Amino acid sequence: MASWLNGPNFARRCEEEGIVFIGPPSHVIAELGDKTIARRTVRGSGVPVIPGMDRPESDPEILAREAAEIGYPVLIKAAAGGGGKGMRVAGNDLVLKTAFVQAQAEAKAAFGNAGVYVEKFIERPRHIEVQVLADLHGNAVHLWERDCSTQRRHQKLIEESPAPNLPADKRKSMCEAAVRLIQSAGYTNAGTVEFILDQNHNFYFIEVNARIQVEHPVTEMATGVDIVREQIRIAAGLPLSLAQADVTMRGSAIQCRINAEDPWNHYLPSPGVLRRFRMPGGAHLRVDTYGCAGCEVPVEYDPILATVVVWGDDRDLAVRRTTRALDEFTIRGVQTNLTLLRQIVGDARFAGGVYDTSLLGQLDAVQPPSGRAERDLAAAAAVAYVLRNQAQAPVIPERTLSGWHRSSRALS
Repeated sequence: MASWLNGPNFARRCEEEGIVFIGPPSHVIAELGDKTIARRTVRGSGVPVIPGMDRPESDPEILAREAAEIGYPVLIKAAAGGGGKGMRVAGNDLVLKTAFVQAQAEAKAAFGNAGVYVEKFIERPRHIEVQVLADLHGNAVHLWERDCSTQRRHQKLIEESPAPNLPADKRKSMCEAAVRLIQSAGYTNAGTVEFILDQNHNFYFIEVNARIQVEHPVTEMATGVDIVREQIRIAAGLPLSLAQADVTMRGSAIQCRINAEDPWNHYLPSPGVLRRFRMPGGAHLRVDTYGCAGCEVPVEYDPILATVVVWGDDRDLAVRRTTRALDEFTIRGVQTNLTLLRQIVGDARFAGGVYDTSLLGQLDAVQPPSGRAERDLAAAAAVAYVLRNQAQAPVIPERTLSGWHRSSRALS
């Protein structure tokens, strides 16, 4: 990839060419895109920051000294980029040296920047992020928070808004801190401020994502705010179309990321051709995807294949609708994480909204469910039976059939 497309360079090039870039200014992307610089910036705004380094380091000996001072366990993180890449946990000096090499190589390959640093590893935290909007006239609002604690390898699998069982005072404090932070940094347009919440409900800043994120539809569903529309308005020089008092949370929304990968084999990507791709349907459901029957899932890109977002009047209804949507989603031709997602959503801890980033490791989902092969064989036999008898089946008018699907899927 050309260097001018990386990081803030694309935004800067647009500015030089007189093209309006829909996003924050290039200098702000540069400042907040490097996590170590962002940590220094955030300290000045009075927002709590996880103990750790405020500069990237390429010398493993210096990294080890910093880690010893911070106290093990520590988290090695790429200074640039995101998405869980370039991150490793180390519990001692020996592990640190190996993890350092791995994190550095992954950061270089993913972001073209091998800089890494260490910060204190908070055990069993919740990952809470706050969606923010800021215009060119000094106005800034938050759109409340998302809980992104359901992760594998530091990468998000399920996001929901609002965060379940989050004390009201902590919700208010985090959201206000996010607005205060972006205003102090001169940030404009849409962005996300990410926090770690420890088991005592203390929150700490970890990073700013200076862009629209995959999970933004969760917030759109829960608040009714069209974030992309606001982005375009802001870039056009218009003020925000809403004030903070206008942003209210309506019900609950949940998003699941459907990945073309094999959870039973170290989450290896599963490229190939989609032989069957049947999406769920119904009210209060959104599916974002490039997938269709016959299209190819490439190996060169992130394995995300689709996102499923549902909304409910309350969280219990949202969980039930998520379960139904995952059950209705049919993908053949590549391995996916659909079965894993069904197990997570069906777990009592997730259903009760009492979970943290360790949830996946506590499930039996690290192994394929018992009888998986037998169920696949039974499903194949059922499909063959239907196809064989299709010619003898009575023809159901398309209008009647589609109407039945709509009404049945609208049920809670």
